[in-house]
Order: sequence, then structure tokens, then C-alpha cells
Amino acid sequence: MNNTPPLAGVRVRFCPSPTGTPHVGLIRTALFNWAFARHHGGELVFRIEDTDASRDSEESYNALLDALTWLGIDWDEGPEVGGDHGPYRQSQRGEIYTDVARRLLEAGELYESFSSPDEVDERRRAAGQDTKLGYDNADRHTTDEQKAEFRAQGREPVLRLRMPDEDITFQDLIRGEVTFKAGSVPDPVLVRANGAPLYTLTNPVDDALMRITHILRGEDLLPSTPRQIALFAALQRIGVAESIPDYAHLPLVRGEGNRKLSKRDPESNLFAYRERGFLPEGMLNYLALLGWAIAEDRDIFSMSEMVQAFDIGKVSSNPARFDLKKAEAINATHLRALGQDDFVERTLPYLAAAGLIAEKPTDEQRTLFTAAAPLIQERLIVLSDAVGMVRFLFQSEEDFAPEPDSAAKALGQDAHPVLDAAIAALEAVSDWTTPAIEEALKAALIDGLGLKPRKAFAPVRVAVTGRTVSPPLYESLELLGRERTLTRMRQARNA
Repeated sequence: MNNTPPLAGVRVRFCPSPTGTPHVGLIRTALFNWAFARHHGGELVFRIEDTDASRDSEESYNALLDALTWLGIDWDEGPEVGGDHGPYRQSQRGEIYTDVARRLLEAGELYESFSSPDEVDERRRAAGQDTKLGYDNADRHTTDEQKAEFRAQGREPVLRLRMPDEDITFQDLIRGEVTFKAGSVPDPVLVRANGAPLYTLTNPVDDALMRITHILRGEDLLPSTPRQIALFAALQRIGVAESIPDYAHLPLVRGEGNRKLSKRDPESNLFAYRERGFLPEGMLNYLALLGWAIAEDRDIFSMSEMVQAFDIGKVSSNPARFDLKKAEAINATHLRALGQDDFVERTLPYLAAAGLIAEKPTDEQRTLFTAAAPLIQERLIVLSDAVGMVRFLFQSEEDFAPEPDSAAKALGQDAHPVLDAAIAALEAVSDWTTPAIEEALKAALIDGLGLKPRKAFAPVRVAVTGRTVSPPLYESLELLGRERTLTRMRQARNA
């Protein structure tokens, strides 16, 4: 467990752009920020960076809210909650950015840059340099007369931040000391020529005004950190920022083949896991393991245990690989730990979505599944697995048919003597209970025909449930009922 003392006044933020469907790497970042805030008794600010009208959408914004709500990742300030530092959508903060940019320009922290990309490339080539080096900071020295001439030509400047002339060094909470050499980071554009602020301005300004103390974000954003630190220092000088936040760059989440897991990868889609029937507890538990561990020999834990133990300094700097099999195993463990009533309530919507029961289950449907639940809970990996397991219970005899592959394996000519003996034995059972069914089938098939259990019961299982894998056989027959069981066995025999 984490014995490090809690920090006072912690404020972290989760600030996604509403583009596309929430992916597991993004939600892992939200989880680590949430756990860090809760561990230290601090606050999590949820902020939406939606200034790119061409890519951002209200649908994606609502999906973010849906994802966090489903997982139980709550926030202390932000959309749907409010707070003292709003608005929490960047599209509503334009006047704030304009004012801060003006103050930075007046203070000499920003400067007007008229150079076009082609002009920058031309200067690089003339100096015998690689054009990939980008902007050369030449406009730092543009005179007022030159600016006037450019404007007379109809050219409008972007606003760039004047980077410091010394090394930028900071202590990453995960990676230790990180240094960017002086001159290695060109002066970045903060405001477009049309006056529109860029991410390079809006993100640090919001962090400063929202009094963010710690920034936990993906490793892919590390190259932008010196620009942010330089801007924070400038914001301090004009009285906007109180301090420079501490940074922690989380390891990338990689997929198959050790490639970065991108939004385009099907396995990155968070909602695909919900649709399959991953539990929030299982999903969060697995995401927590993507770069962090509660202990060397322990993978299963609750979110309250994570909050108690979470230490950002124990997060690995190495990439984390999304392992679907491990995620499924962890989810299955959480699923087995559910109380029966909880398991039933969480599973019923999947049966309804598959058309097995009504969206609002009838009393009969609920009772039948509640009886079946103990038979299947230990066998499931995700909640949707229940559909295949109990489909046979909710199908009418007209709609029921064994799966073709299962029928081919278990219901050929060789199965006829088995089914004949089983039908005769079950027709004689008057007390339709699990013990009586078991006794009758064993006597007829194992003792009477001398079959091994696999050969004896596979035809019966497929004839009645339609699958080679099902809930326990005798209990399944009891739940299905005497008449339905015998009808299906006769149909299979005569097929």
C-alpha cells in the first residue's frame, strides 16, 4: 500500500477533445487523474477542449459524459457539475484567451511573426540547414517599419511565444529529470493570423486560471511540455498563473504488434467492451494495470483500494500493452464476485437486447432467469455470454433448433440409441427434479448402455440446449420442464 503522505491542495484535470468514440487510452488517463485526486483528497476538473469546429461534435461530447458516468469516474468541477472556474468548454472561453493573449503581447512575452512557411524553408536552405528544423525564430527581430510594410502588403501576423534562451529542465513525477536544451524548441505559434487561439495557448491558460497543480497526461505530449512550461512562466510574470504545475507523463498504451493503440483500432473502442458486457469494475481494474500495479503479486482490486494505494511515482515509464485476454480474465473475476440479485439485474438488459425477453421482463421471465443465474455465473467472461447460455430456456419449441456445428458433432446416427434410451428413461420420471433426472439418465446411459459420460450426455445436451457448452445438464432439464425437454429430444431423434 502507499505510505506516502497526501499532498495538500491537489487539483488535476482531464481535458479531452470531443472527437470520435472514447478509447481505452483516454479513459486510462482519466482514471489515473481521478485516482491521484482522490488519493490526495484533491479535486478533479473535467474540461472540454472543443475549439476545433471541424472535428469536435456534440455526439462525441455526450459520449464522453456517458463513458465517465458508466465507469463511475466523477469530477468536482466541469460540465453537469459547475464550479468557480467555468466555463468548462473552451468554445465558450474565447474572450478569456483574447484578453490573455493581448496582455502577453503587451508585456513582450509574445511577438508578431509574419514569416510564411515557404519563407522559413527558404531561409533554412540558404543557411544549409534541414527544413525539418522548422521555424527559425527570425521574426523576433522584425522592426516596426518591416511590420508596417508587411501589413501594407495585406499580411497579418501570427503571435508566437518567445522561448527562453536557456535549458528547460523539469522533474517529471514518473520519468525523473527531463531537460530540453536551449534552442531545441522553436518559438511556437499561440494565436493564428485570424486571431483564433491555438491549443498551445488555451491549454496552459485554462490550467493557470483553474489553478491546476499537477498535469497527468500521455507520453506522446512530452515534446510540448517545454512550450507549456515557458508559457506558464510568462503567465506568472503577467499575474495570470500562480505557479508552474508538476508534470507526469503516462506510458503509452500499445496494441497488438506493440504499435500505439489509436482511435482507429477496434480494440480501443471503450463502448465495444460495454456492449460485450464488461463490468465497470472489471474495465477500471484492468485499465489501472496499464502502467501501474497495486502490488507485484496482485491483479484484482476495487477502486477504493486503488485510491488508497495510488502513487504516481510508482507508475511505469515503459509502454503498456492492452492484453484482451487479461482484461477478460479480470472482468470474469469481478463478474463471479457479484451478488446474485446484482448479477441478474446487470444481465437482463443483454437478454432483452438479444430478443430473448421483453425490454421490461415479465415476472415469469425474471423468475426463470433468476433460477438459471447460479448455473451460469461462474461460466461467464462477460455479461453477454449469458445470451448463448440461456437462449434455450426462452425459445419456443417452434423457434428452437440446435446449432449446426453442435448438431453435426453430437446428433448423428450414432446418437439415436442414446436418445432413445434417454427419452424412455425420462418419460418414466414423475418427480421432475434435478436428482431424479440425474439418476434416470445415469442408469439408462452409463449403466444401461455402458457409455462414458461424454458420449452419454453430449447428444442429450445438444438436443435440449442446442449447444455442446451449456449450464449443468440436469439442472437445465429441470428448468426447461418435462414436456419441453421430451419434445426437443424427440425432435432431435427424428431429425
